[in-house]
This record gives sequence, C-alpha cells and structure tokens, in this order.
Amino acid sequence: MEALRDTAPGTLEAQQPYEYERPLLVEPDWQRLPGWRDITPQQWRDAQWQRAHCVKTPRQLRAVMGPLLQDRFYEDLEDDRRRFATMSMLLTPQMLNTMAPHGPTEPVAFTETFLADPVRRYMLPVASDRDPEWPSHPYAERDSLHESEMWVVEGLTHRYPTKVLAELVSTCPQYCGHCTRMDLVGGSTPQVDKLKLTLAPADRQDQIIDYLKRTPGVRDVVVSGGDVANVPWPRLESFLMRLLDLESVRDIRLATKALAGLPQHWLQRQVIEGLERVARTAARRSVNLAVHTHVNHVQSVTPLVAEAARTALDVGVRDIRNQGVLMRGVNTTPKALLDLSMALQGEANILPYYFYMCDMIPNAEHWRVAVWEAQDLQHRIMGYLPGYATPRIVCDVPYVGKRWVHQLADYDRELGISHWTKNYRTGIELDDPDALTRRYPFYDPISTLGESGRRWWRENGHRKEG
Repeated sequence: MEALRDTAPGTLEAQQPYEYERPLLVEPDWQRLPGWRDITPQQWRDAQWQRAHCVKTPRQLRAVMGPLLQDRFYEDLEDDRRRFATMSMLLTPQMLNTMAPHGPTEPVAFTETFLADPVRRYMLPVASDRDPEWPSHPYAERDSLHESEMWVVEGLTHRYPTKVLAELVSTCPQYCGHCTRMDLVGGSTPQVDKLKLTLAPADRQDQIIDYLKRTPGVRDVVVSGGDVANVPWPRLESFLMRLLDLESVRDIRLATKALAGLPQHWLQRQVIEGLERVARTAARRSVNLAVHTHVNHVQSVTPLVAEAARTALDVGVRDIRNQGVLMRGVNTTPKALLDLSMALQGEANILPYYFYMCDMIPNAEHWRVAVWEAQDLQHRIMGYLPGYATPRIVCDVPYVGKRWVHQLADYDRELGISHWTKNYRTGIELDDPDALTRRYPFYDPISTLGESGRRWWRENGHRKEG
C-alpha cells in the first residue's frame, strides 16, 4: 500500500490522506529462517507440527533464527524476562514467521529490522522496549478489569447485565505481552506468580451451566480463556451444545487468537466438522454464533488466516470479528489501522470490530496511548470503510466496561486523568446506590503528558486520584 500523503490540502499535488490499494495476502516464506529451511508445506499446515515446534525459550529462538539475530537481541530478551515480562514466552511458528517477513539477511541489519517489527514488539517484548521511567503506571493492576472479582462461579465473570465471560481454560497457543488476563493466563514469570483455576474442567463447566440455568437474564456468552483453541474439541463442542440447550442464550461468541496465530487448528477436519454441527444447531435455534479473534497488524493477515476464516463461515458461523488492541509501535497510526482493517474486511472476511486501548496492566506503559490519541485515531479512520466495518475504538474502564473513547464525562489533559460513567451495575454493585452516579477514573500514560503533568506524577504518583 502507498504511504499516507503529507501534501497540504488545496494544492494540485494533494491526495487523500489515505490511499487505498488492494493488498495481496502472502504467507511469508518460513524457509528464509535457517531452522525451518527443510520444513515442507504439508508440515507447515499441520496443527500438531505447529504446536510441537512452538518457541518457548531463547535457546529455541536461536535454533530457528540461526545467525540472523545478534547476541545483543538475546541479552535484551533475557533482561526483559528477568525484570519485566508478565507473560511467559510462547510463539507458534505461524506467529513468529510474520515477524520481519521481508527482513535483510545480514545479521546487523536483520537485528535492527526485527527489533523494529510491529508484531515482534507485542509478541516478543525486550527490555529496551519498556518505558525507562514509568514501565508501569502507579495504578496498574494485575487484574486490571477486576474480572476474577466478578466471578459468580470459578471462571465465569458476570460483569454486564445480560452478558457473561466464560473462561474455560487458562492457556493459549501463544502468549501476547499485553495480555489483559496476565494475572491468570499462562505460566508464572519472575514478576508474576499466576493465579490458578482449581476446579476440574468438567466441574467448572457444570457450575457455569448451572448458573446460567438459574440466571435467565443472561443472553450473551463469550466463551474464552485463555483461548478456546486450547480446549480439546470434544469438550468444547459438548459445552457449546449445552449452551444451545438454554432458551435464554441468544448469542455465543468464541474467543480465539489462534485464528491468526494458529489458523492450522481451525483447519483440522475434526474441528471443521464439529464447528459445522454446532453452527447448524445454533441456526436451527436462532442463536447467533460468532468467532472473535485478535489481530493487531496487517502482517498477521496471511492466506492461511483468510482460509481459516472462510472455512468457519462456510460451515455456518454467522460472523468472524476482530478485536484488536491499540499499541504504540504496532498499530497507532491511521495507516496501520486502515491497512489492517482493509485486509481483514476485504481479503479475510473478518469484520474489524473493535480496537481496545491497552489495559492498565503492569509494565505496559510503552504500549499504551492517551485517550486523546485514541480519539484522534478514531476521527482519522472514519469514512474509508463501510460504516458497519469501521472499527470502534474503545476504552475498557475498570468497573465500568467498554466505552467509546469520546464517551468520557470529563478529562484533565494536564494530568492525564479521565472520568467515565455507566448505566448499569456489575454483579458486585447490585446494592451500591452510587454505582450509576459515580465517576470512574482512567489514566493516560505519564510519558504522554507535558512537563507539568509528569512533574505532578513524580511528586504525587503514590497517591490515588479519582
């Protein structure tokens, strides 16, 4: 695609701020990486090969990259693992292959390209990425959205009046550095001793179904984790069929980043045939079955991803929707968001649904953007896509929920403190008379503030404002 134009409006040379050119989806050549030179297309398409060859350690990364990456990258990576990482290292070959897909072959140049790569920046963070003064905001929290606080049974968050989140598993095929569930998902790191799901999977599912039977006001169930791709298919299908037996449930959403990070999983015969059975049952009962995935950069939209999405639609899934996350250095320019959205909508049949502002978890300040930056991005991407396919940029405010970024009640730009209101009570606020009138705070990254704001936080960052 062409670059965004900087020509002043009104001149003869002026162009649209964004020039669309239909993208050509390409599967990067995995054989360009020394450790995968002999890997065949058949192996690459095999979900079990992908899982068995995930990269979990710097040593395994070296085995794939060979001489392409210099020692300084691994030193940077190890420093991050010791001091900052909230997620353990886990990369599918599919995901790793989308990093620096056209990088040079000379080690010094490749290392620089790899460090600057947008997919690398959020999937494989290094210490030099982190904010040097404020790696964490003073009010960052491990469970920043208080989901486990709102569990009605283990793994079932009842946050919205008519919607619940069912966490069936606490693992994923790959781990994202910015994960909002970093308190629960994945293995522990030197920084985070993770919480654990304690019930047996069958018992957890029984308790979830029992709660939904007793709570007919819930009509929408997000089935997540972790990632539903890590739930053995027979167990997942059984749970979905039990959901479909509940007359009160009208929407079911399957949350899986694996559609992008491990599309091979969704192309397995067992999964395709099972998904078709679920989709047909959902259609007969007039239940909306959708898949929600998580793609943050256009490099990750490959032919395999498009094939997996088309296959799910072909067997009867109603919609495939993308819920990305805004992250500095990854996708926080109009061009990056529009390139991604055009590829999703036009080439992969994936609806560009939401872009969330990155949540206030520890060590995430280098990724996060200020509310005013998100508002500006929303303005600048309008008008290029059909209205239904223009992604909404939202802020997931603790104790409030998703709000469009222009819905704030007030905003102190100097200190980077916004306040938000809501129109419903969460399950832990049913007896709180002030829940609907209270103003809930959200905080911009301190690095985005002017000098007076940064000075205020240096002097007062230990005090809660709100």
